[in-house]
Amino acid sequence: MKINIVGSDAERRAGLKTLLRRIARQAQFTEAKDWRHARSASKRSIPDMIVIDWAPDLRTGDLQNLLDDVPRVPAAVMVDRCGAALVYALMNAGAMGVVPRALDPILILRALEMVLVGGHYIPADIVDPELTRELTARRTQDGAKLRLKVRHHPTLSPRQQQIMRCVHMGSTNKMIAKTLGISEGTVKIHLASIFQQLGATNRAAAVAIYNGVQNSHLEILRSGEEPPARVVSGQPGIIPLRRSRKRYPSLLDNDTASLPIAAEPESSF
Repeated sequence: MKINIVGSDAERRAGLKTLLRRIARQAQFTEAKDWRHARSASKRSIPDMIVIDWAPDLRTGDLQNLLDDVPRVPAAVMVDRCGAALVYALMNAGAMGVVPRALDPILILRALEMVLVGGHYIPADIVDPELTRELTARRTQDGAKLRLKVRHHPTLSPRQQQIMRCVHMGSTNKMIAKTLGISEGTVKIHLASIFQQLGATNRAAAVAIYNGVQNSHLEILRSGEEPPARVVSGQPGIIPLRRSRKRYPSLLDNDTASLPIAAEPESSF
């Protein structure tokens, strides 16, 4: 897949390239800093998509000339401000999507995906400003409720937080000690305190609990009648995914005489 990115700012082009790799990991990118380079790149090799980083000094007539050279190639325009007049002008010039940069990154990705497969995208407030305001207010209200439900983990000291960030990156005790300028023994003491506060038994569990992951994604492995076990801060011990149902006989049971010996052949009659 080939994607052409048009924009005068190299840093913003790099940001768009990083974002578009979330859609197409193996895509080949061609960057153009102005319309002349963009038209030249499109003539050399027809892209699968064109993404334009719009600036106030650009003209929609130049956009139309670029898209007239490749009439069947979908184009999306990233804009800072999107008034109705600009959106309609860009769509009339041939753009299939006008995407505000202020959108959530996930929504930007979905909008670009929609344009890539041949769909159209325009900002919701251009279609119905009143509905957009209502949805924004509702989303803000839901976000406030969600923040009230956020579970707070035990407060770690600044040094312990530094160590946890290193552990999250996969650093060993020796690497952490060298990075923070402390002894390896001090790192071990801090980790022991962190494990106790988080109720973790190892480094992986500590990272999971610290990041708020815990075992919630593994609850589907439990049987229906078993209540889910919960992590209690400061309480050591591994939480099993499911309780074993099979009971192996004890050597103290009376029926152990009938158990076969490991090397004893079974009778064929």
